[in-house]
Amino acid sequence: MINGHSATNGSSGDKVELNLSDVLETIANAYPDRVALVHGPAAYTFSGLADRAARLGRYLADRGLGCFAERSELANHQTGQHMLAQYLRNGTHYVEGLFGAYRARVAPFNVNYLYQAEELSYLLRNAGPAAIQYHAEFAPRLAEVLPSLTPPPLLLQVDDGSGHPLLPGAVDYESALQSVPASVPSVPSPDDLYVIYTGGTTGMPKGVLWRQADVAVATLGLQNRRAGREWRSLDDLGEAVRRKPSRVLPCAPLMHGASQWAALGALCEGNAVVFPDDARTFNAAQVLSAVERHQVTALTIVGDAFGYPLVEELERGGRDMSSLRTLVSGGAALHPRVRRRLQELIPHLRVVENIGSSESGVQGSRHSHSSEPAASEAFFPDANTVIVAGDFSGMLRPGDAGSHVTGWLARRGRIPLGYLGDEGKTAQTFPIIDGIRVTIPGDRVRLLPDGRVELLGRDSLTINTGGEKVYVEEVESVLKDHPDIIDAVVCGRQSVRWGSEVVAVVHGHPGIEIDELKEFCRDRLARYKVPKAFRVVNKIRRGPAGKPDYRWAAKQFEQDLTD
Repeated sequence: MINGHSATNGSSGDKVELNLSDVLETIANAYPDRVALVHGPAAYTFSGLADRAARLGRYLADRGLGCFAERSELANHQTGQHMLAQYLRNGTHYVEGLFGAYRARVAPFNVNYLYQAEELSYLLRNAGPAAIQYHAEFAPRLAEVLPSLTPPPLLLQVDDGSGHPLLPGAVDYESALQSVPASVPSVPSPDDLYVIYTGGTTGMPKGVLWRQADVAVATLGLQNRRAGREWRSLDDLGEAVRRKPSRVLPCAPLMHGASQWAALGALCEGNAVVFPDDARTFNAAQVLSAVERHQVTALTIVGDAFGYPLVEELERGGRDMSSLRTLVSGGAALHPRVRRRLQELIPHLRVVENIGSSESGVQGSRHSHSSEPAASEAFFPDANTVIVAGDFSGMLRPGDAGSHVTGWLARRGRIPLGYLGDEGKTAQTFPIIDGIRVTIPGDRVRLLPDGRVELLGRDSLTINTGGEKVYVEEVESVLKDHPDIIDAVVCGRQSVRWGSEVVAVVHGHPGIEIDELKEFCRDRLARYKVPKAFRVVNKIRRGPAGKPDYRWAAKQFEQDLTD
C-alpha cells in the first residue's frame, strides 16, 4: 500500500506538490521488488535503486553539499542549492546520480559528453558545480578544464572499463557509495530544483531552472490523465503505479531533455527503464534486440536521426516487435515518410509526436496508428499551451485576425523559474502577457480555426532573405520528401543582394541530381525558399541527441559570398 508513506510533499488546493526523491521512495516502499532499471543482463529493483540513490545522497550531504538558501529567499535566476554535473553516457549510474542528488537537495545537471575542452569549460564555469560525476573515459578532457574551476569540485569517477586511472583527488564512485549508510538527514522540498541545460544549437547553452513540483507535471506527465487533473496526493499517484508496469527504452542520451524526461516519467509511475547492452551510443540493432529480449513496450526517440536507422534495421527482417506498443518522438521532427514506414513494419504501433522545449516541457502532440493515420501535420495543444501574438500584445484565440494566424508558442501554469545566472534572459523568455506569466522559448506557430497548431520553426533558425522569413524546418521537410534524400539541413548564407539566402546540406542515395532537386523544391516552395546552393555529404552532422549541427552546416558555405 502506498498510503503508508509519510511524504514531505505539500498540497496546494486540490493538487499535490511533488518532489521526485519522495516519489521514488514511495514506490520503493510499496513495490520493493519491482524492476526499475535493466541494463544488458543486469536488473535493478526499485528498492535497490532507492538504496543506491540514498547512499550517494548521504555521501554528498556528509561533504556539506545540499541546500543553502530556500526558494523563497531567491530570485528566479538564482539557485540556493549546490550543483552536481553529470558527465556521463547512458546507464544506471546516470539515474542513480539524479535521484541521489535530489535526495541530498543537490541540483544535478546534464553535460554534453561531446563537448571539447573550451565548450566544457564554459558550461562548468557557468554552472559552478560543487561535484562532478563522470565516466572514466572523460577523465583526460575533464583534467584539461579543472584548473579553470574555482573552488575545485568533488570528483566522483565512475569506472567504465576504459582503464583511465583516477584523477588527482578523485574518488571511485562505487567506493564512495559503499562507504556510507543509505540514510540522508536532509528533507527534500517540492521547491528543490530540476536543472536542464539547453543544447546550445543556435547559441551558448543555458541552464533552465524548474521547481521539481512543476517539472513533474509539465514534462514528466505525472498527473491523472483519465480524470484530466493533477494528482491530489501520493495515494492518488499510487493508482497509476498499481497498473501493470510498462518497459520504456530511451534511445537518445539522457543528457537530452526529452530522453531524460522519458526515463524519469517512467520511473516515477512505477515503470522500468531499459538500456541496451552497450548504451554508450545509439545502435538500432542493439535497441531492437533489447526490445525483443526485455519485452520493451515503448521506445522514445528524437526525430529522424533515430527513426531512419530503426526503419533500416527493421527492413532487414527477422524481428519480433510484438511487445512494442508505442513510439514517442520529441525534440526534433519525425518526417511523415519515416513515421509511415515504421507503422508499415510494425502495424500495431502507435506513434506519438510531441512538441515542446527545455523551457516549456511538452506543449502539444499528435497521435497516429496504421489503422488511423494522422489527419494532418498539425498538433493538438495541451491545456496550458497558449499562442501569443507576434508583437507580444496578448494571447490569441482560434479565429482571431482570420482563419490562420501566426504567433509564438507559449505555456502558462507550471513553467520554469528562469535561466541560471541570467536575469535579463529570464525576463525576456518568461514575460507577463495579459497578466499571466508565460514561457516563450521562441517557436513560431500557425493557429488553426479548430485550435490545433502548425509548427513553423524556431525563430533563431529563421532566415531573413530580402525581407522574407524562411523557416528552415519547412524547407528541410520538403527536401526529405524527395525519394533520393535521406537527410538534410538548411541554413543561411551571406548574400550581398539579399542579406542572407537559403542553402542546404544533403545526404542521399548515390546519383543525386542537384538540378532535379532544385526543380522538386520549386514545385513545392515559394521561390525565395528554394535553396540557392547545395552541398552533398556522406553524413549530416548531428549531436548525440539527433539535433542538427547548424553551425557545422553554415561552415560548409563559409567561403561563399554571393551577389
